[in-house]
Amino acid sequence: MSMLRNVNALGQSIWLDNLSRTLLREGGLQNLIEVDGISGVTSNPSIFQKALADSPYYRDDLARLKATEPDAEKRYEALVIPDIQAACDLLHATFERTHGDDGYVSLEVSPHLAHDSEGSMTAARRLAAAVNRPNLLIKIPGTPAGLIAFEQLVSEGYSINITLLFSLRQTVRIFEAYIRGLKQRQAQGGKLDSIKAVASLFLSRVDTLVDQRLANMNNDAAQALQGRAALCIAKLAYQRYLDLFHSPIFAELTHAGARPQYLLWASTGTKNPAYSDVKYLEPLIGKETINTVPDATLGAFRQHGKAANTLSEGIGEAEADYRALETLGLDLNEIGDTLQNDGLKLFADAYEKLLTSS
Repeated sequence: MSMLRNVNALGQSIWLDNLSRTLLREGGLQNLIEVDGISGVTSNPSIFQKALADSPYYRDDLARLKATEPDAEKRYEALVIPDIQAACDLLHATFERTHGDDGYVSLEVSPHLAHDSEGSMTAARRLAAAVNRPNLLIKIPGTPAGLIAFEQLVSEGYSINITLLFSLRQTVRIFEAYIRGLKQRQAQGGKLDSIKAVASLFLSRVDTLVDQRLANMNNDAAQALQGRAALCIAKLAYQRYLDLFHSPIFAELTHAGARPQYLLWASTGTKNPAYSDVKYLEPLIGKETINTVPDATLGAFRQHGKAANTLSEGIGEAEADYRALETLGLDLNEIGDTLQNDGLKLFADAYEKLLTSS
């Protein structure tokens, strides 16, 4: 049995951070679902940029669209929406088996809308209608404008993946917006049980930036904290999750059928070769969470990963690390905002290349 199945048994879903027609048409995604228990897929502009560049299965459609559709964004959507639909269909059995708790595929709105709440909402509604699958998550970045859009879309009954979160403050604000959106929907008499939301907290990028700043301090206390920022933020975010969604605050909404907003660990490929290649998977296994992993991390864990319920371990140590980083003068909220802006730029650049190539 695949080691990833043992992670599933501990209550964590493993999603694939990749999607392409090669994976779909050559049976790779189906095999991952059947063998490893992969139960979801995430996508973003960078993933689709690579897919269009590497996979031969887009060429005919791309040539046809270039001859008939002058709008680059419409060509891009015409290329990727069938992929999203196909992945949703492959995961529909998981969606049904888990009564809508798992089996989702994410599709991101244009990065150009990151600071446009109205534009994000319009795009989310349009994309959801175009894909027309119950196990679709529309991805919206967790910017201030994205937060407004998220709350409103939840109140309308949409399922959303809030992405590009890098700090505790950003994550808690998203949790609170989700609860407000559910309460609005409940007040309007809408159903809550069909809504799924996840909060994607990015990890390895946090360590990359924090480690750089720690290295510049050139002292023992700073060196001892290398590689610890992302894990302490993740563990504390999970405690905030428990505080909100397993408490009287959420009890009435639970009774009405609402689902808690699971944390999704993103950016889980190890960027520093000095660190374990399963650094952002092994220590963060716990109930009601998702880890979306790139292919290399998936392979590494399959080969030598260890499955144990680790997410609720070392909370005191995580709190101490968080305080120690702040004592050294690192503002983890400011770092989170910086990383979010950097992430938006990376996705926007990838999106521009996508539009140019498509």
